[in-house]
Amino acid sequence: MTTPPFDPPTDADIAAVSEQLGRPARNVIGIAARCACGAPTVVSTKPRLADGTPFPTLYYLSHPAATAAVSTLEATGVMAELAELLEGELADAYRAAHEAYLSDRESIENVPEIDGISAGGMPTRVKCLHALVGHSLAAGPGVNPIGDLALARCAWSPTVCECTNPFPPAQASAGPNRPDGS
Repeated sequence: MTTPPFDPPTDADIAAVSEQLGRPARNVIGIAARCACGAPTVVSTKPRLADGTPFPTLYYLSHPAATAAVSTLEATGVMAELAELLEGELADAYRAAHEAYLSDRESIENVPEIDGISAGGMPTRVKCLHALVGHSLAAGPGVNPIGDLALARCAWSPTVCECTNPFPPAQASAGPNRPDGS
């Protein structure tokens, strides 16, 4: 099995994520997507936390501006609108996104308690846009259609830095999920 594409976290990444979350970051194994300035936007979290707790959410949206924009979408009823679209080809693509998510997580660690459970309501519901947008940002366009649609409706873009303290350029990694596509 191969591991999903993400940058190994640096000490600066962990400090930035802890600041973003307002609490110590735990069990971060990678940075799956970054802001235009290089700051973490989506973290990858170990499927089993250090205390033994199963953790199905592999891709976790951490960037405050992204999180706020997605929260606004959720508050305005976008989840129900997107759920109504789950038929035909879109439903098939959403199920494929679920399978891709499971494959990514399984490539890191098998946790039997969460077998078949991905995130965000996949494969049949739209439950958490934060998880779905996080998956879209981590996997890239075209993998998670609902995450892509939500991201397109956000009042936030991964190509525009809205960080209060932009990430120092020397710390920014050139990982596979940078907004510039590199």
